[in-house]
Amino acid sequence: MIAMTGKAGEATKRGDKAPELVVVSALKSWTCAECSGTGSLLTMDDTGPLCLSCADLGHLVYLPAGDAALTRRAKKASGLSAVVVRFSRARRRYERQGILVEEDALDQAERACLADEDSRARRKLRDQQRRADWDANLQVRAAAEIRRHYPGCPQDRAEEIAGHAFTRGSGRIGRSAAGRDLDPEALHLAVAAAVRHVDTPYDELMMNGVDRAEARARVRPEVERVIAGWREPPAARKSAASSGL
Repeated sequence: MIAMTGKAGEATKRGDKAPELVVVSALKSWTCAECSGTGSLLTMDDTGPLCLSCADLGHLVYLPAGDAALTRRAKKASGLSAVVVRFSRARRRYERQGILVEEDALDQAERACLADEDSRARRKLRDQQRRADWDANLQVRAAAEIRRHYPGCPQDRAEEIAGHAFTRGSGRIGRSAAGRDLDPEALHLAVAAAVRHVDTPYDELMMNGVDRAEARARVRPEVERVIAGWREPPAARKSAASSGL
């Protein structure tokens, strides 16, 4: 359990921000230490778990997480508020679910959000367009750098690799700091990954239950062969082929 109360008085004396009140979303049945009641939410006191009414929080209403602007405004307008958490057995930690605020504060926050909904929607669209433009610019530069380091790589493959690896929020190497700086090693990792998936039976091996490390080891020679060929300009490969080398 998480204790609801903190040493707010001491924090105020020191000039620190008082800790948030915490309410727990119950995972199993429980009984209030004062009224013997129960409910979906509880707080912890020295005497044991308390229902919201006994904890003097029964007049608050629940606002689930999800709308940052609404949450921020409601909490600011509410004289009393508490954060609602729930224990995640998978992650073995408490995670925020929402907040409890005064009903009037929530009404006020909802009216304020409705009043500027259009402007926030327009700002969101502008931000999305700006991110898309930034991504497109980065992908064009990445494709050019791939062609510079791997002149034998076909233009359409370079553009495909750049578009795949340098997409915002993809979690791929292109979105790392090194990728954004078009570091040669980051480019190499992006190219190698593309070759592994497109030009080798790597995906088929994985689907057939082959261990990831083993599958990579099996296709590594082919990946290296393709990349080695891409490091040479097309003219150099034609010259070598015509001379019988």
